[in-house]
Parts: sequence; C-alpha cells; structure tokens
Amino acid sequence: MAAGPTFLCFLTFLLAISTSPSLSRTLPPPSSTSLDVSASLHRAHHILSFDPQSTTTTFTELESEEQSSSSSSPSFQLNASSPFSLDLLSRQSVLRSSHPDYKSLTAARLRRDSARVQSISAKLLLSLSDSDLTPLLDSDHFLSQSDLSTPVTSGSNQGSGEYFSRVGLGTPARSFYMVLDTGSDVNWLQCDPCADCYQQTDPIFNPSSSSSYSPLSCSSPECAALDVSSCRSDQCLYQVNYGDGSFTFGDFVTETLSLGRSGSASKIALGCGHDNEGLFVGAAGLLGLGGGPLSLTSQIRASSFSYCLVNRDSTSSSTLDFNSAFPADSVTANLMKSRKVDTFYYVALSGMSVGGELLSIPASVFELDEAGNGGVIVDCGTAITRLQTQAYTSLRDAFVRLTPHMRSASGVALFDTCYDLSGMSSVKVPTVAFHFGGGKSWSLPASNYLIPVDGEGTFCFAFAPTTSSLSIIGNVQQQGTRVSFDLANSRVGFSTNKC
Repeated sequence: MAAGPTFLCFLTFLLAISTSPSLSRTLPPPSSTSLDVSASLHRAHHILSFDPQSTTTTFTELESEEQSSSSSSPSFQLNASSPFSLDLLSRQSVLRSSHPDYKSLTAARLRRDSARVQSISAKLLLSLSDSDLTPLLDSDHFLSQSDLSTPVTSGSNQGSGEYFSRVGLGTPARSFYMVLDTGSDVNWLQCDPCADCYQQTDPIFNPSSSSSYSPLSCSSPECAALDVSSCRSDQCLYQVNYGDGSFTFGDFVTETLSLGRSGSASKIALGCGHDNEGLFVGAAGLLGLGGGPLSLTSQIRASSFSYCLVNRDSTSSSTLDFNSAFPADSVTANLMKSRKVDTFYYVALSGMSVGGELLSIPASVFELDEAGNGGVIVDCGTAITRLQTQAYTSLRDAFVRLTPHMRSASGVALFDTCYDLSGMSSVKVPTVAFHFGGGKSWSLPASNYLIPVDGEGTFCFAFAPTTSSLSIIGNVQQQGTRVSFDLANSRVGFSTNKC
C-alpha cells in the first residue's frame, strides 16, 4: 500500500531533525565515547623527540617572506572589517623539549598552569577590591642607562604560553613568535637594550631598526588606559604584573604590526619591555586578545575572532582568524561582561553532564553576580579547566561511578582521578558535556578530558577544583574545537573538528 501524504510529511520531518546541525545540538549528548589510548601515547612519545628545526621553515626564510609581504601588502586601518588569519602553533612545535620523559614534561606544564591560574585570580581580586593601582616601580626607581647595558639573562620557565603565533613587528618587518592570551590586554615584546630578558627563539627586537617605532606621551589615551603606568620625560612607561610575581616593564609605544599576507596595522600600542622576569621562555612577547581597550582585538576593531587549538602534543598548526564568518554548526552561548574587569570572556554556562546525565549543580555556582564574583570564563592560556569545588566534586564523582571497568591509579599533581590504561589500545568512557541556554550542549572528545601524564599509560581526568569563585574553561578542553568570539553580537561558539 502506498504511503499517504501525512506519513510522508512526518517522515520528512524526522529526517530533517536527524540531519539538521542546529536542531541536533539541542539533543542530549551521547552517553559514551571512545578514547584512543594508542594515539595519545604515540603523540606523547613523538613530541619528546620532535625537533622544530627539522620540519619548520627557518627564521631567515620566514623573515624574508615577512619583509616581502609587508612591502607588497596594503596597510589596513584599525577599523578594517575584512577577514584575515595567522598561523597558530602549540608550544612544543616551536620549542624543542628538554625533558627526559613525558612525566617531566607534564609536571612542567602543570607548574606553568598553576602560575597562570594564580595570575588570573590575582587580577580578578585586584579588580574586585576597588583599590587604587600604584606602580611597583616609581619614578625614583626607573632603570638607568647603565642598568640597560647589563648582559641578557634567561628568565625562569614560569607563566603560561602554550600557543604561539608568528607576526611581524616594525618597519621593515621582523618576524617574532608571540604568545596568544585571551586573559590579557596589553601587547608587549622584549626590546633592546635589555636589563633583564629571558631566552627567546628570535633575536631581541631593536627599536632603532624600525622607522615606525614611536614612543607614547604620558598624556596619550593609551597611556591612561594602562593599569600600571608612570612617566619619564613625558614618555609613558608601562608595567604588567603577573600573579606568580613575574612582570614586564619598559616603554609604552606604538608600532606597525604585520599580519602575514593580510596586510599590516599601524600605530598599535604595545609595551617595549627592557626588564622581563619570570615570563614566557621561547616567545618574544605576548598578543593580548582580551576584551579591554588595549587588546589587539580592540585596537584593530575586530568584529570577531576565532582560534582552533591543536592537541598540545601535536606538531601541526591551525589558525587564528579575525572577522571571519561564524561557523554554521557552532554550539552557541551568550558572552557576558563583568562590571569590574573587562578583560575576561564570561560565558553563560547552565550546567554539565556525564554519560548523558545532567549533574545536580545549583545554577548559582556558574553565575556572574553584580559585584563581579563567580562566573565562567573561556581562556586559551589556562590548560586545565578549573571548577568551583562543588561543581568539580559532582563531575568527578559521576565520572568515577560510570567507569568501574577502568583500573584506577594514584593521583598526579593537581589530578586526583587517574587511571592505568597501559596495554590498552582504546577504551569506552562516559561523555562529558557543557550545557548552555536553549538546550544546547557541547560534547567533548574523550582526549579532551582524559590525558596522558606519563609515557607508560597513566591517564588523568583533566579537570581540577578551585577555591576561587571563578571557573575557567581551559585549553585542554578546547583542543580540536573552533572557538569563535562574535564580539559584535556578544556570543561565543564551539564547533568541533574545525582545525
């Protein structure tokens, strides 16, 4: 018997629901997924022996390409709306590992991550305290010219800086690896002459070699926008202090920033650091992608930006995109602004689930209140997602309850839930998902929450508790996902497998 028109319409409706990306995102996440144990361990072993110089273009070749590009590409103004991209690389694809084994590499990463979280917490507490900011170095303690001529020394391997991009600075352009940071606003790089500079991959930037280098006056709006600044001979001096006690200090200037073949942006305010202690070994400095007025995104008036972070043990690269189209299959959530600190990107998180079951976490745990307490931020500089203790305990206990088939192992550093997966090629694990308004959910790949901590098969549940009211979605959870910040419409999107 032929199907009636009513049945055909119903069948068409069912097919539409099952194939529509936007509708399928509102369905509950799957209850389980598979972790490829062998692939994770293969990457872990490979990254220890990987030599960046053996597979990447040399500095001289990159610089020649940048100079050629900067001379032929038109300079765009700060209100440009055209899309452009930069290459995005993991730290290990730029810096050769000096660690004897993967366990040692993991320990170093977690130390950097703890310093990073401490820095964010300190910045937030300072913003909420309503206290006046004062420079740590006043006008009577500025570096003298003789201080600036002391030998360059290496800083300690502190601070976070897990993902780098290569940009051109100055005229003619010179190429530098810069750390990307959505939790900072001030752009800066190390400059000659150095009172104290840590070791970086590229030569130190020399201001005298650039015709576009221009100091900012103390009366400039850029100087006024700094949290910590001072003045010497009407020249603006900046200082950025990090929560682990490290800092960068020097002249606040404007310079031309070249963005590959996309063109260049002139008069970008940035710090020319002559004293940089305990910061980002390897990179020349930092590109601030936060929400404040001095960030790169604000200065070029980007309507949006997005990035996709490759696995931190991967030697491949992805892109940092500006003004690009919002992916149609993104799981979207509202972006919120704190009244106290404009740097961080707060996301409206409504809950979490494990194995398809929504956890019993009060909504207040994730809420940002009027005073600026609480909330959840998306941050590319923090590695491990931090959750308020109540939320973390609920998440961990649900995961442990659903993994009785997995051999437990002793905790490692900040991880209290670990497993012995040695001898296994793959394992089925419960799905972990973030939930947003409108029934939308972002399910994580298993490799984004069960990560190797040694080369022998010990994997740990990659979340950690925090006593702070602030929760942070870190870069381990973001790996392999195109994270898009639609600044014009105050929303963020997560689109898997878009690197």
